Amino acid sequence: MSHHHETTTTTTTTTGSAGTGVFDNHGAGLPADYPSHNAYLAAATTGKDADTISTGSTARNFSTARMADGTNVLEKDFSRQESDNGYSNQHLEGAIDSDTALRQIRTAGSVSISPELFEKLYLQPQNQVKGELRKTFGNPTPIALIGFLLSLMPLSMQLMGWRGAVGGGAATIGWYYFAGGVLMLMGGIGEWILGNTFPFVVFSSFGAFWLGFAATLQPIYNAYGAFANTTTSPASTGLQSVGFNVGIGFFLITMGVLCFIYLICSIRTNLVFFMIFFCLVCNFGILTGAYFEGAKGNLRLSGKLTEAAGAFQFITCLFGWYIFFAIMLVSVDFPLNIPIVDLSTMVKGASEKKKINHVE
Repeated sequence: MSHHHETTTTTTTTTGSAGTGVFDNHGAGLPADYPSHNAYLAAATTGKDADTISTGSTARNFSTARMADGTNVLEKDFSRQESDNGYSNQHLEGAIDSDTALRQIRTAGSVSISPELFEKLYLQPQNQVKGELRKTFGNPTPIALIGFLLSLMPLSMQLMGWRGAVGGGAATIGWYYFAGGVLMLMGGIGEWILGNTFPFVVFSSFGAFWLGFAATLQPIYNAYGAFANTTTSPASTGLQSVGFNVGIGFFLITMGVLCFIYLICSIRTNLVFFMIFFCLVCNFGILTGAYFEGAKGNLRLSGKLTEAAGAFQFITCLFGWYIFFAIMLVSVDFPLNIPIVDLSTMVKGASEKKKINHVE
């Protein structure tokens, strides 16, 4: 700030002494013997030079003292002291120019986050997008996670047959619609708006899965009713038919392939997210075997496989609750920071490797 003051003072003094511009006494319409403006200016400023120099020196000394003062809130924002949650900013250096200093002071209240914290919040490596949407909108990741957990957790318990539960998850069909479907789609759209491609695809695809699963269990959609046989005694509802069970098995194979792709991609996120997809791949594989065995009439083995799939779903939920808890702690800047083992810094991205090779 003091450098800007010195430049302005020097420019004004030089202009006045040179007799140019508005201070030039040779302008049109002025007689030759007209008193010089420079003379008046010199007389007026001579007595003030000492005060001006004294004032400028005082201002410079005061500015230097402010920069040296470690407790001054404008010159120092403690931003390099990175917290446990990964928040960080920047100090104002003493040799910085005034324009840059002003911009940093104006943005001192903003919060920049480390790549590790970004990955924890959004479940993908940090990327650059245009605009300030991430500072404008809330983080949509937790709402999608809670929709997933509120649907999968009770389903896993039902598939394991806890406390005599049966029905293949039909008891909680409403949650598949309004938690798994609606909340995960909302989270997916939010990630899309923020430019987070990987969680957008993951949440949206699982939102569609829950809506489709709920529709399959409702008689109004005639998913299993199309295989019903009323000529048998007792009449078949279609749930035990070969066509229905094999068809569901094929869809579960597709979900397993999708989760395997997510598993590979999650190597660039964190260990907890990786384990979620690992358990889901195992779940869909085992559940496919359960439906195929049910189509063959091997109900005992089908039941055992269903229980095993429910166990993998339950483990998936444990990892899900852990990562949900970690994100919520960060969202309120809680002093407790639980690790999720960031993998994005361990497994370098293609763009990072190109930069390293270019530097070398």
